[in-house]
Amino acid sequence: MSADRSTAAVAARRDERTPAATLEFDGVSKRYPGASGPALDNVSFTVPAGEVCVLVGPSGCGKTTAMRLVNRMIDLSDGDIRLDGDSVISRDPTTLRREIGYVIQQIGLFPHFTIADNIATVPKLLGWDKKRIQARVAELLEVVSLPPEMAKRYPRQLSGGQQQRVGVARALAADPPLMLMDEPFGAIDPITRDRLQDEFLRLQREIRKTIVFVTHDIDEAIKMGDKIAIMREGGHLVQFDSPAEILTRPADEFVARFVGIDRALKRLTLRRLHDLEMAPVPAAQVGDDAGPVYERVAASPLDELIVVDGEGKPLGRVGADRLQAESRVPDSRLDPVGVTAPETWTLRDGLAMVMTDGNRPLLVLDEAGRAAGVVTVEQLSGALRPNGSPAPTVPERGDPEVSA
Repeated sequence: MSADRSTAAVAARRDERTPAATLEFDGVSKRYPGASGPALDNVSFTVPAGEVCVLVGPSGCGKTTAMRLVNRMIDLSDGDIRLDGDSVISRDPTTLRREIGYVIQQIGLFPHFTIADNIATVPKLLGWDKKRIQARVAELLEVVSLPPEMAKRYPRQLSGGQQQRVGVARALAADPPLMLMDEPFGAIDPITRDRLQDEFLRLQREIRKTIVFVTHDIDEAIKMGDKIAIMREGGHLVQFDSPAEILTRPADEFVARFVGIDRALKRLTLRRLHDLEMAPVPAAQVGDDAGPVYERVAASPLDELIVVDGEGKPLGRVGADRLQAESRVPDSRLDPVGVTAPETWTLRDGLAMVMTDGNRPLLVLDEAGRAAGVVTVEQLSGALRPNGSPAPTVPERGDPEVSA
């Protein structure tokens, strides 16, 4: 498929999608018979359409209860929950659940169904015709970055990360306006978990679903959420805000302790390298006049020339001393390109890389692999201070596209 056709196909799918729904909790409470106190106590917040709301807090705070109230797995005691203004109480529970995607920690794939049949579960219940179901399964395998041949396999033949992708595809199958995700990445090893988080954020930038995401991990909440609802024991909502506001202005001592003393470091996860005013890359092609090039190198924090090809992609490095002795940019005995970082990395990832590399300036690459700029440890450490650097524009969330 050509790039133009692929772009057109993505745009067409976006136009055909069911719009995301606004979710409202209005004075919601849940009390169980015989319990000493409420599981959820007068909780109110609104999740705008197309945003990710993460419910986070210690065990027993009511976050999973809140999620299960949305699709009426349990019933409310007081208050109301509305989807685009319509109360879930007035809806038939079975019909409601078929219109809400659901992803859980244990994934819950049917072991004797093929991957295609697992993804097609809800469309079949809704009475879709066979051709439409086959097309949707093929589309979703592409969306979650699984090859078409996976359709005929069984869950036991897939890795944990691949199974989790199938779980997400199944939740998206009927194009729901709302998705519920209950610790979806909690049972996966840390490396795969990080990659799946990144992949899901990439996917969310395309599908723009309203998502309620439950986790006990504040770092995951900060990474995944447009909004975070911090709960505490007794089902109390302590703070509902953006990750930046929670990290900068925690509502009380409980939130401050829960977020952690490394709040400044956590703030670095909210910005990307491309949000910084990076220094220009001292770059040139083989054969260029070394004189003017050397002047650019001398003025750069990198103190090396980045030799690039015709597209601007790095081929190697030449030290300032050697370049000064050359009349032209050399084409042999180049030093390796060395440490680089994609511009979509968080400032925290960038700082970690710079510190690992002896605080040397970091060469940043754009999405096409071209040299985009140079970032210094001073810039990154300055961002630790609330007013240590210019306020960023709202960044796109999610790291480079990677597969698990």
